[in-house]
Amino acid sequence: MTHTRRTRIHVRAFTLLEVLMVVVIIGLLAAFVVPNFFGTGERAREDLTRAKIDSGLGGALKMYRVHMGHYPTDDEGGLKALMEKPSDEDRAKKWAGPYIEKASDLKDEWGNDLIYKCPGQYNEQGFDLSSPGRDGQEGTEDDITNWQRS
Repeated sequence: MTHTRRTRIHVRAFTLLEVLMVVVIIGLLAAFVVPNFFGTGERAREDLTRAKIDSGLGGALKMYRVHMGHYPTDDEGGLKALMEKPSDEDRAKKWAGPYIEKASDLKDEWGNDLIYKCPGQYNEQGFDLSSPGRDGQEGTEDDITNWQRS
């Protein structure tokens, strides 16, 4: 006698409800994590630009002033005077630069040119140095400056 034996294989699968719950949980996590992750990048760019204005270029401009007796003027090329030796022989003797190494140091972290004015409108005895910020437009709320806003 042959006995045919049927074996039943039990396959356990996820129900539709379980799959939907997992998708909802992943969606909620993404809704909280993704905006915070991308916001961190913008905050880092702001902080790096602020450091460049306050310490990096600000320090280079002050060192230029120590050597040359004044901050660079528009006639001298503005911020480019930190990289290029003056053609005037008397000024060239005092110049101890370059005070910055690369032209990219004259841009903010969004690739915008930094704005330099000497004498400054806000720092009348010194210079105004600012970035137009993320939007690339001067005079808006996201500008980063070396002076206090009122």
